[in-house]
Amino acid sequence: MSSQLQDALGMFAFLAAELSALFLGISLLVGVLQRHIPPAKVEALLSSSRRRGYFLAAGLGAITPFCSCSTIPMLKGLIRARAGFGPMMVFLFASPLLNPIIVVLMVATFGFTLTGIYVSAALGVSLGAGWLLQKLGFDRHIRHEKNENTAGCETTTSPCNAKSKTANCGGSECGSHQATDSAHCNSRYRGLWREIWSDFVDVLPYLLVGIAIGSMIYGFIPTALLEQYAGPDNPLAIPVAAVIGVPLYVRAEAVIPLAAALMAKGVGAGTVLALIIGSAGASLTELILLRSLFTLKLLAAFVTVIIAMAMIAGYATFLFY
Repeated sequence: MSSQLQDALGMFAFLAAELSALFLGISLLVGVLQRHIPPAKVEALLSSSRRRGYFLAAGLGAITPFCSCSTIPMLKGLIRARAGFGPMMVFLFASPLLNPIIVVLMVATFGFTLTGIYVSAALGVSLGAGWLLQKLGFDRHIRHEKNENTAGCETTTSPCNAKSKTANCGGSECGSHQATDSAHCNSRYRGLWREIWSDFVDVLPYLLVGIAIGSMIYGFIPTALLEQYAGPDNPLAIPVAAVIGVPLYVRAEAVIPLAAALMAKGVGAGTVLALIIGSAGASLTELILLRSLFTLKLLAAFVTVIIAMAMIAGYATFLFY
């Protein structure tokens, strides 16, 4: 067995275990939070009609140390809570790029100037893109779940409200959800794991396909290829690095040491920054997972924003660093 194949198989096993655990763990966390925080509260905080919702979403993304794939369970929770579309997209863009672990590693490796350019580009483009996608009506490209609960079962007069002892989940208001709602009345957490496991089973085929493709790229594409096409003498080095970075599944914590090595070999700082944002901001695995939530048009818009963010940061570095 070749070393490249061993690397690919090792990465597949590692990612399958890591992402499955992350998905289940974060889904559990989101499910617990949803049972303590009313959907109306989340909707109010991240309302697309309020400017503060965008900044709250960016702040939420900054304090959650998620990689690009592990933002998906949180995104599913926000969709179910009917959060504003614009703030949801801000969270999706910002979460894998702005968490404190990455920022500290960037400062330690590249210094404050390059880190400042990175943070400014990630935050500014995330906020601007979220607002623009909302204004352009891209919220209609969310693929809503067919078995989503009806609004009647989520109101303040819900039978699961302890104050409404005489109410019940029967009748036309809740329809076929009678058994589920009755279970929630008995225990706040009853049925939580069943819901999480159902979500996991639905998304597992997307997850495995994405991991397989990403692992093959990891095992068989050499670092020298990045050096060849992202060298300082190539005028298209920055967009090439941004585009190359997107199919790779590399956490920012892992790509920063790689980027430092590339800079030491003569790759331009702007090219390196574009590679970091492209690879950490999106991945082929994440795109396959997002396909279960987004239409192709919204998925294309998401990729365009990440590549644009990477190029803006790269050319800003070229001008000011």
